This record gives sequence, C-alpha cells and structure tokens, in this order.
Amino acid sequence: MISVVVPAYNAAGSLGACLRALNQQTIPRNQYQVIVVDDGSTDDTATLAKANGAVVVSQPNQGPAVARNRGVQEAQGELVLFTDSDCEPMPDWIQQLCAPFASPEVAGAKGAYRTRQHELMARFVQLEYEDKYDRLAQQPRIDFVDTYSAAYRREVFVENGGFEPAFSTASVEDQELSFRLSQKGYQLVFAPAAQVYHQHDCSVGEYVRRKFGIGYWKALLVRWHPEKVVRDSHTPQTLKLQIVLLGLLGMALAAWPIWKAAGWGVLGLAAAFMLSTVPFLLKVLRRDPPVLPVALPALTLRALALGAGMAVGYAHFAFRPTPRKPVIGPFNRAAKRLLDVIGALLGLVVAAPLVVLLAILIKLDSPGPVFFRQARVGENGRLFWIIKLRSMVDGAEAQLDEMIDVERLADSPAFKIKDDPRVTRMGRLLRRASLDELPQFWNVLTGDMSLVGPRPEEVRITQLYNDWHRRRLALKPGMTGPMQVNGRGNLPLDERVRLELDYIEHYSLWRDIVILARTLPAIISGRGAY
Repeated sequence: MISVVVPAYNAAGSLGACLRALNQQTIPRNQYQVIVVDDGSTDDTATLAKANGAVVVSQPNQGPAVARNRGVQEAQGELVLFTDSDCEPMPDWIQQLCAPFASPEVAGAKGAYRTRQHELMARFVQLEYEDKYDRLAQQPRIDFVDTYSAAYRREVFVENGGFEPAFSTASVEDQELSFRLSQKGYQLVFAPAAQVYHQHDCSVGEYVRRKFGIGYWKALLVRWHPEKVVRDSHTPQTLKLQIVLLGLLGMALAAWPIWKAAGWGVLGLAAAFMLSTVPFLLKVLRRDPPVLPVALPALTLRALALGAGMAVGYAHFAFRPTPRKPVIGPFNRAAKRLLDVIGALLGLVVAAPLVVLLAILIKLDSPGPVFFRQARVGENGRLFWIIKLRSMVDGAEAQLDEMIDVERLADSPAFKIKDDPRVTRMGRLLRRASLDELPQFWNVLTGDMSLVGPRPEEVRITQLYNDWHRRRLALKPGMTGPMQVNGRGNLPLDERVRLELDYIEHYSLWRDIVILARTLPAIISGRGAY
C-alpha cells in the first residue's frame, strides 16, 4: 500500500483537479490511498475531497506541517507521498516517485514542477526551478526535498518526528525535514520524472511576497542548520552571491552622497551582480527566449526579496527560544575548521619524513602498494576515500567475507577480528602505534575529516545502523575522538555511539583540545589497538 497525503486549506478551487489526477494514475487504484487533511477550511474542501474518493481528516487550522503529520498518522502505506492541493500530478507520478525506493538505501525522493502557463512571470519561475533541477540532477544524493512532489519511507518519517510544527505557514518546513534526514546520512534522491503541474506566480507582487516569506522563515531554518548557509544541493551558489552583492550595493549607495569614493564601489558591485546573472540568462536564451526581458529584473527582485525577508526574520527570531538547536554553531564550526587546517598542515610537515621511512619498510615487508584507500562514510553520510598506510596483505578486503561471522557482525557491527591473519608484521607495529593513520592528515586538510570527531565508519557497518546510530553522522569523522581515548576497538558499537553522541551534543572547542591531549597516552597504552 502507498499513501498520498494532501494538506488543504480553502482549496475548493484547485483540489478537484488534483484529486482527479490522483485517481487516474498508471498503477491500480487499490494499491494506494489518498488522504486529504482539511486544515480548518471554511469552504467546500472536505465535501469535494469526499466526492473524489479521498480519506478526509479534519483539524483546526494549524498549517501544512501539522496537517501533513496528521495525514501520516492515518497512512497505511510503507511509502508516504506528498503533493499540494494546487498541484496536478502526471498520470505516472506515483509510479515514478516510488521507483527510487527499489533500492533499500533510499529513504526519500523529490520530484519536479511543470506548468502549462503562458504568462512571462510564470515561465520565468519555471525556468528558475529548472535551473535548480539541473543542479540536483548532477548529484547522486540530495539534501533538499520539496513537498509538492515528495516521498518518504513512513518508518523513517515517523522516527524523525515528521515536519516541524514551528513553521506555521507554508514555507521551508519541507526543507528542514530533508536537512534533518540528510544530516543522519539517509539517502535522498531526485526523481525528475515524478512531475506535477502547478500554477506559478503570475504577477510581480505574488512573486516578491512569496520570496520574502521564504527568506523570513529561512532565517529560523538556518539557526538550526547554519552549515546550509554555505551550501545545499538545491540552491545555486550564485543566488547567495547575488543576495550579498545587492546588500553591499545598498550600503554603497547609502554612503555615496557623503563619500564620493563609494561610487566606484557602486559600479563594481553592480557589474559583479550583472556578471553573476549571465549563466542563468544564457539558459533562458536557450530554453525560452521571450522570457529574457523579464529575467534580469526578476533575478534582482528575487535577491532583494529573499535578502529582506532573511533580515527581518533574523531580527524577529534572534532572541526567541526555538524547539531545535544546531549540531554545532557557526562560531564553533569555523573555529573547529581553523584548528583542523592548522593541525593538518603541521601534522603533514612533521609526519612526512616518518611516512617516507615507513613506506620503505612496508615495501620491504610485503608486496603491494604503500598506501591503502577505502571508502568510508563521512559527515551526513557522504562517502569519501580514507588514506592509510597499508597494514594488511595486498587484497585483504577480498578475503573478508570468508573470515567473518555474518550473524555476529549483525549483532555487533563494531566487530573486529583479533589476531587477524591478514595483518602483516609491519602492519602490527603500525596499528599498535596508530602510525598507519598518519596520511589522514591529508583527509583533514581536504575537509573530509576533522582532527577530532566520531570514528570514520566503514560502509558495511553503517548499513546495519538504526536511526539512533545515524545521529553520529552529523559531524565529520575524526582522526581521533571519544572512542580512541576510551578503549578504541574494545568498545561495542552501542557504547561507542553513546560516547560519540555525548561528544556531539555537548560539543566545545575545549573538548577537542582535551581529546587531542589524551590521544598520545591512549596510543602509548595500546589498549584496544588491533
């Protein structure tokens, strides 16, 4: 069974087309249910929904986030799909949106907008979305799922509390949930063929008001996910640049009357803004040339409205209590990265002569490469290649399946093989002193790892994680961390995760320094090193 949830507030004008499209899907009607959550409507929304065969759930008006959560409570499907009451899904929408879930690793999927409108402003909005879809299509996993065309595994949705009710209007509640899930390493994917028709903004006023509202609520969102200010899978970097450029341009214009030199700043900032719009304008020229005259003014209004909305939102939410907090605040994140860069550079300089010597000894001890590269799971579940000095015989990974007890591995994912016959003589020395990990200073410098953090986990182990374990993926893995100074390989998985979650939830730069200071004694003791 598949469940489709549609929140609706005074939607009698558009809901009929939505439900008719949902009733005419390419999969049999008895394989999915349609749930309409009437969010305190005062029109015929509930009557219309019942007439079109939907399950109707009524509640006082509390906003779409609460309405969708209420719909999931009634859902019977293992997959829960979302669309909006003003959307008209394509006939194969359910089929296309469910297709990615053939992979058990996929926890959520995002579809796409289409429009039949002819107004230039609406066509600009469609091109704006298509520009973002081009960006999403290049990424194997995303962190941004909009609910106009979205699907989640119901179990994952419920375990993570659904949409945040603090967003009382349609705004960025869908982004927040997808950010929260991607933080735990859940795989979210883009399904571009899962399309819904939509009525985009037709007037400049509608467009500006919507962008201002998104910016306003985004200010609350980034209090909980400050790292997304830098990058997310959906928002073009040029948009963020344009918001900053227009903000600086406004300050330069204000200073110009009393400081003539600011005029040069005005010219430079205006030129930089124009230059930043060129890639999008070229796309408009290729895909829908008649939209070109409105594109540049619309891009300017977009940046102004989003920037103004965020400024007002920051002022409103700055000193108000919120139901969530960031994993690590902006200052601590920047300070941690600075410590990583300085420490990694020093570590590489100091370790270089020793690595050269160890490389010679490794080659003399056993045939095979000096360095060993392995895919590990990093921050937010992203894969990266960890670099180590080889401590096992060449081809050791291929022998692993024959050596491990799969049932024991399932019971204790932290399982390690003591007295592993694949470890070379030189490898035992390297592991005992953790010298095999010296090349990881390079992983720290490139930003895949940190000096201090959770253990960089193997892919096969993370595949056995439950939702609680996934919380440890919220930070970059570390060369050292709470596990390494509290028993290393002797710790069972759950005990290790408890230590790592305590580290994440009570993070401070001072705690990183303490763990770094405890690392050398832990290495000298050799406890848990095998």
